[in-house]
Amino acid sequence: MVHLGLGNFFRAHQAWYTDRAADADQWGIAAFAGRSMGIGAELQRQDNLYTLVSVGPQGNEYRVISSLAATHTGTDVAALSGYFTDPAVSVVTMTITEAGYVRNERGELDAGNPDVASDIDVIAAGNLNAVRTAPGKLVAGLVARRDAGAGPITLISCDNVPDNGAMLERVLRDMVSRAVPDLEQYLDDEVGFVTTMVDRITPRATDAIWQAVQDEQGVDDPAAIGTEPFSEWVLAGDLKGQVPDWASAGAVFVDDVVPHELRKLWLLNGAHSMLAYAATIKGHQTVSDAIADPIVRGWVDEWWDVAARQLPLDDAVIADYRAALLERFGNPRMRDQLSRIAADGSQKIPIRIVPALVADRKAGNSPLGAERAVAAWTLHLRGLGAPFNDARADKIADLGSGSLEDSVSKVCGFLEIDDRDSKASILALARQLQG
Repeated sequence: MVHLGLGNFFRAHQAWYTDRAADADQWGIAAFAGRSMGIGAELQRQDNLYTLVSVGPQGNEYRVISSLAATHTGTDVAALSGYFTDPAVSVVTMTITEAGYVRNERGELDAGNPDVASDIDVIAAGNLNAVRTAPGKLVAGLVARRDAGAGPITLISCDNVPDNGAMLERVLRDMVSRAVPDLEQYLDDEVGFVTTMVDRITPRATDAIWQAVQDEQGVDDPAAIGTEPFSEWVLAGDLKGQVPDWASAGAVFVDDVVPHELRKLWLLNGAHSMLAYAATIKGHQTVSDAIADPIVRGWVDEWWDVAARQLPLDDAVIADYRAALLERFGNPRMRDQLSRIAADGSQKIPIRIVPALVADRKAGNSPLGAERAVAAWTLHLRGLGAPFNDARADKIADLGSGSLEDSVSKVCGFLEIDDRDSKASILALARQLQG
């Protein structure tokens, strides 16, 4: 199998599930990093082996992950094309973040993006190894696979985007329609798209993790990463080719992933965004520190109350999940940095917070918890709390300028929040937060 995105989450999740599958000895992953090798260089020096550290409240558990067969830089498009033409490769997974799909505000492929426009041109010209974007690489790979007669293949997005399988298919079909329309029938017949919900809190690796591996395992492993004990993977969709026996490792295949997806996206990811923007204004740096603050904990509970009213799940299921999240968030040994979570808010707030906010207002409720998250993000754009880091910085930079009232108005316009009561509430909450 092939994976795009050689990040920590992939190595703690998809690679871990593949390593633990009952048929693990039959599978290997060729993983591609971003534009630079990053941790890939370290992995190559140690035969693509690394230590995964499960950081529990009472101690660590260690596992050497051996599912990586090869690692490449993301610019090695020739190698990627070679894998796509190999009949032995039957599945491609990806963790490329929301920004990696290069979508516009309507959720379509952003054809106006210079790199996307370039990819469309070079694919149309048959120069498949000159692509730059993730959608371009996937389409180029599918063209090469079709031409090689290499058989069916399944594409699996593992990013925190609602209905990510359909989202991926839409982006690829947009590019295909512009660059290689004659590939559309191949997509219909030979390419499967799977929607997933993934869950495992995985912070950036730290010196403490590397030191623990050395002290407790006697191994100097610069590629070691730490993660929480909890993990979840739910999949639904059209499997066109073989995939590893992930179910034997705990993955769940269902007919409809949406309830699971919304539960995680709103309750976990939404709470993370709340903490990243609001708790950092109060000076907190990690999830565990923030949730230990009674005021911040109250803010999270208020957000969860809003989300719970709009989730299509039983109250008992939601209550159990909230209790489990408090335990996970409160793990003091995880040290998950809020600055990491704060990145790319322009693509997170619209899907993690706004849908529940709008639905709750329409239902006649007062979505205070959701509106506080938007207020905190507005202040984040104005330089408060966590450092600003957003892939769409050029498009949203102006949202934080002017008076606070101006910023709230522009943010609400960007997020398509048009309810007058919500706008007034967000402004009042922003004033409270900034002190």
